[in-house]
Amino acid sequence: MTAQKILGKVLFGSCMVLLSGCFRPAIPISGGPVYPIDVFFENQSPDRPYSELEWVELSKEEVLNEQQKKNSERMLFRGNNAQTKELLTAQLILKAQKLGADALMNVQYKYYTTATTEGYLLRGMAIEYRGE
Repeated sequence: MTAQKILGKVLFGSCMVLLSGCFRPAIPISGGPVYPIDVFFENQSPDRPYSELEWVELSKEEVLNEQQKKNSERMLFRGNNAQTKELLTAQLILKAQKLGADALMNVQYKYYTTATTEGYLLRGMAIEYRGE
């Protein structure tokens, strides 16, 4: 190898090392939303003693709009996206906090659709931690 080729490879390698230090992923990596109270989804439970307060829920049913009915075989434009689910979960948490809950457990989200309507049900058990 000639000195020029070696120098070219060294410069290329150095540039790659420098540029890799500036790399940031296009999608930020996070552990998900952080809520003011603990949230345990189906098949999860707190690791400390608790008392159940009551079930809290949100539900809504709407008639499909023309865009949603347009291609009924593929059901395009139906359902809630992840951001909407997070907002609904935040609303559920507010309801639980009004009851004095420290956490929500067994949180369940169900979405359904028919030929003319769509809807969802989000519910969870509001709980209060015991000081044992």
